[in-house]
Amino acid sequence: MTHSRPTGGGGVTASDYPGEVTTSPAFVPPPAEPREGVRADKAPVHPWLRRLFWLNLAVEIGIVVTGGLVRLTGSGLGCPTWPQCVPGSFTPVKHQEQSYHKYIEFGNRTLTGLVLVVALALLIGIIKWAPQRKGLRVPVAGVLGGIALQAIVGGITVHMELNPFIVALHFLISMLLVSASAWLIWRGREGDGERRLLVVRPIEITAWLTTAAAFVVLVLGTIVTGSGPHSGDAVAPARTGFDPRSVSWLHADAVMLFVGLVIAVLLAQKVTKASHQSVKMWTGLLVVTFAQGAIGYVQYFTGLPWVIVLVHMFGAALLVTYMTWAMCSLRERI
Repeated sequence: MTHSRPTGGGGVTASDYPGEVTTSPAFVPPPAEPREGVRADKAPVHPWLRRLFWLNLAVEIGIVVTGGLVRLTGSGLGCPTWPQCVPGSFTPVKHQEQSYHKYIEFGNRTLTGLVLVVALALLIGIIKWAPQRKGLRVPVAGVLGGIALQAIVGGITVHMELNPFIVALHFLISMLLVSASAWLIWRGREGDGERRLLVVRPIEITAWLTTAAAFVVLVLGTIVTGSGPHSGDAVAPARTGFDPRSVSWLHADAVMLFVGLVIAVLLAQKVTKASHQSVKMWTGLLVVTFAQGAIGYVQYFTGLPWVIVLVHMFGAALLVTYMTWAMCSLRERI
């Protein structure tokens, strides 16, 4: 049985697949399988491989949250050396002067090992359960390399006593790894055919500008944190030297630009009757963005309580995930 290619915007509408379960626009996962033109020789994704794709994303987001916990509790130098925690020991010692901070920092370092194991398991899973998907091996190997780079940058931050700009780089690399992990989920469920754009070219260009704006928002967010009270160390705070209020409002201005671009892409897709899936993903991105903005204003006007800041960091990882999926939804591979 074959399906004819839908007309209109070139995408798929809900009526093309009756009986399909839909979810809230704010939390819409990528499609379980390509919606049209699926090759007959393309085997479905192995259940365990699918779980590994999602687990890889979960641990990458998890290490962002635990890294934020390290910084927000002033535990950045809970282990004052690297790769050892203290001279002569890779684990915290009983009479270490850093008190509970040593356990928080060591816990984050331990999670790095878990992230590495999951990424390695994903690579092995692709080789074992999807040998025909050789194009996915290099990206997963890139994630493994990124994790190793993160560990090195983490060590540099310790040796440079939490230089705020190195800490910012550490966070941004984490965001790239989150994006790569989200992209792997999407690509794992596509074919390996030629890329086909589902929207008109001006929409794609605007979408890439939106991605650039998202990156600017993230960079300014790290500068805001590095200029405020949560420097990462409870004893000797490290600051960027910028005025916290000025960089906070600059960050907010960048967010407003980002919101405007997301709305522009979404409206353009509505007008051109773009793919239903793409509209849903960009709607989800917009909802996550509004939630992030609300959290950002709450933390600013309540004096930056560390719990709210931590939620904001989790939201940043979620926003990067949806930004990645929104971009992927603009094209298909059969």
